[in-house]
Amino acid sequence: MGRETQHWWWPEVRAMVALAYPLVLTNLAQALIATTDVVLLGWAGADKLAAAALGVNLFTACVFFGTGLVTAAAPMIARALGERSHAVRDVQRTVRQSLWVAATLCVPMWLLLWQAEPILLLFGQEPALAHAAVRLVHPMMFGLLPLLGYYVLRSFVSALERPVWAFVVGVIAVLLNAVLNFGLIFGHFGLPALGLFGAGLGSALSNLFMFVGMAVVVTRHRRFRRYRLFGNWWRSDWQRYAAIWRLGLPIAVTIGLEVTIFNCAVFLMGLLGAAELAAHAVAIQLAALCFMIPLGLAQAATVRVGLAYGRGDAAGVSHAGRAALGITMAVMACTATILTLFRHQLVALFLASTTPAEAHVVALALSFLVVAALFQFFDGAQAVGAGMLRGLHDTFVPMLLALVGYWVVGLGTAVVLAFWLHWGGVGVWIGLAAGLGTVAVLMVARWGMRTRLS
Repeated sequence: MGRETQHWWWPEVRAMVALAYPLVLTNLAQALIATTDVVLLGWAGADKLAAAALGVNLFTACVFFGTGLVTAAAPMIARALGERSHAVRDVQRTVRQSLWVAATLCVPMWLLLWQAEPILLLFGQEPALAHAAVRLVHPMMFGLLPLLGYYVLRSFVSALERPVWAFVVGVIAVLLNAVLNFGLIFGHFGLPALGLFGAGLGSALSNLFMFVGMAVVVTRHRRFRRYRLFGNWWRSDWQRYAAIWRLGLPIAVTIGLEVTIFNCAVFLMGLLGAAELAAHAVAIQLAALCFMIPLGLAQAATVRVGLAYGRGDAAGVSHAGRAALGITMAVMACTATILTLFRHQLVALFLASTTPAEAHVVALALSFLVVAALFQFFDGAQAVGAGMLRGLHDTFVPMLLALVGYWVVGLGTAVVLAFWLHWGGVGVWIGLAAGLGTVAVLMVARWGMRTRLS
């Protein structure tokens, strides 16, 4: 057993880390765009922060659903390259049609986001906050298409195991977003002070930059340009277009079930009060930053498992999954420790307890972070478990598992604890932890079953 472990463990860990760390850093860079918005709007006042929480979470639900759909490109490209390392035509078809899928999806999503105010009112949110949130959502929504296009191109470079370019573009976008939003929210650098509208506009422009930046990379870099991804992009390929929908839609629904349970938590917080909502905005942003790490590992696992799956290498599939899961648990132990030991300093980045009202928000945020620290292991395991299964093109059953875990166990527990037992916001967060724990167990069990049958 020792020799066997030594034989495969370190090479696989090295390959996984080499692929994962640029993806993790890219995810963190992307998350920092939203975090920057939250921090700057927190400086503008708790009322703007609460409105931003509603708007950002509605937009984020659309982003993650769309991302899940176009993420189908990664396992499809990985499998094709595993089967044949020079599958230029096949890769080309997948990337182009993924861009078509992104454009198709954006039309109904734009229509949905344009009706942000009545949607928020339908969920019982305060009319003043719902009206203010629209000023953020309307400009931000036009960054959705370039953002999804960026994710398609990122899947392409990741499947070729060259994800560092997506990170470079993402870091520049974070800096650009910080400058634009600081100027557009508060009126610096000769820009108009647009408040919430400025935050949404700055984010949309940053997303546009990311797509344009990646488009330049894949058309100019010698490693990528031979694929000619934008050549004859207008030509239809309905067979591949349908294949992306078949594989990607269950991924989108799975991710959507997870994201929307967190969005639902925002609405539940809104029913509890503005203080709970503002505190949740801070805590969920910190938890989301931590989640970018297992998300990157999950994306790397999808590629590594997909390459082995394309080669017909059952042992390689198992090794990739075991390495991804082991690395994830070690990393999540670190994030749990950081959230526990430094929660006061982290919350202070967003809010200062200078008034009694703000002190109450800070206290709530600190209590939420304690629960967030506890569910780090669950969050990591469910994310990587789903990523490993996507590498096997196993997406439908994980979707059903997510439905049960998040919306039956998670939401049910949150509602009972928060409203029936009157635990308030902490009850909502415990419900989220219960949902994540259930899905983690189910995903890992599914993976174990699939690898035993391989």
